[in-house]
Amino acid sequence: MTASTTSRPAAARSRLAAAGAIAVAGALLLSGCGDQRNKSGHESQASAGSSAPLFAKLPQAIQDSKVIKVGSDIAYPPVEFKKDGKTVGIDPDIADALGKELGVRFEFDNGTFDNLLTGLRSKRYNLAMSAMSDTKDRQNGVDPKTGKKVTDGVDFVDYFTAGVSLYTKKGDTKDIKSWDDLCGKKIGVQRGTVSHDLAKSEAEKCDKAGKGGIGIEAFDTDLEAQTRLKAGGVDAVSSDFPVAAYAVKTAGGGKDFEVVGDQVQAAPYGIAVPKDQTQLRDALQAALDAIIKNGTYQKVLATWGVEAGAVKEAKVNGGS
Repeated sequence: MTASTTSRPAAARSRLAAAGAIAVAGALLLSGCGDQRNKSGHESQASAGSSAPLFAKLPQAIQDSKVIKVGSDIAYPPVEFKKDGKTVGIDPDIADALGKELGVRFEFDNGTFDNLLTGLRSKRYNLAMSAMSDTKDRQNGVDPKTGKKVTDGVDFVDYFTAGVSLYTKKGDTKDIKSWDDLCGKKIGVQRGTVSHDLAKSEAEKCDKAGKGGIGIEAFDTDLEAQTRLKAGGVDAVSSDFPVAAYAVKTAGGGKDFEVVGDQVQAAPYGIAVPKDQTQLRDALQAALDAIIKNGTYQKVLATWGVEAGAVKEAKVNGGS
């Protein structure tokens, strides 16, 4: 989800239209959605402490507590969401697999997306994992609108790749086929996300071209934006492609929404870690490489039908 330093993906960059990627992702979701939640409701089940392969790589404080506290916006299915009172989704399942390699438990703490990095800086969390795009602005603590440094940056361990999608009411697309068709229309977005930033940028383009602005309605959660679309209050909603595809598949039994156009601005999701926590960052990178190598990572993505977003190796600060 992601020009503020607390948004999900980055401010509008050159579009990387990936023709057919949404169709592929949607088809994968149709064939593979599920969950791998454990009985604890997703406080991940770790290997026993020092017997885990990568336990010794962790900072001493985490070795002592055997807990990694995770800040996450747990209202973004299928990436992370509540089901039967438990936190499930792509991120919690990947965290569970990482926990087994590291010998610790990942505890997910719910928060609004645009405040997660603030919580990280205040040490409320050890890391943030919430479909957050790795961008240079976030790495450097820069406000993308002004280009000025406004806060401490973070490091990212990149674990997934996703672009941004548009979807409308099914059978009522309002002739929207791409972002270029939104002038004079209304769009719903989650506040502080790349969709929000992109909507602002496109609205400026519409104004300059004399085509009428874009009415932007920003919500705390993507689910609220979906409700607004279903009620006819906006003409389209923008979300990260896994979220859009999942909404199209599940909302109203697949009868409420349809994806329009191709995803744009493909970028890596990263696990955000404070700049001064290089030992934790490197331990997470090693654990992610381990689950990629042993196949657990690929099984998680297959469970949720999002293999199209897989990375081949764990990179640090690979975003642009």
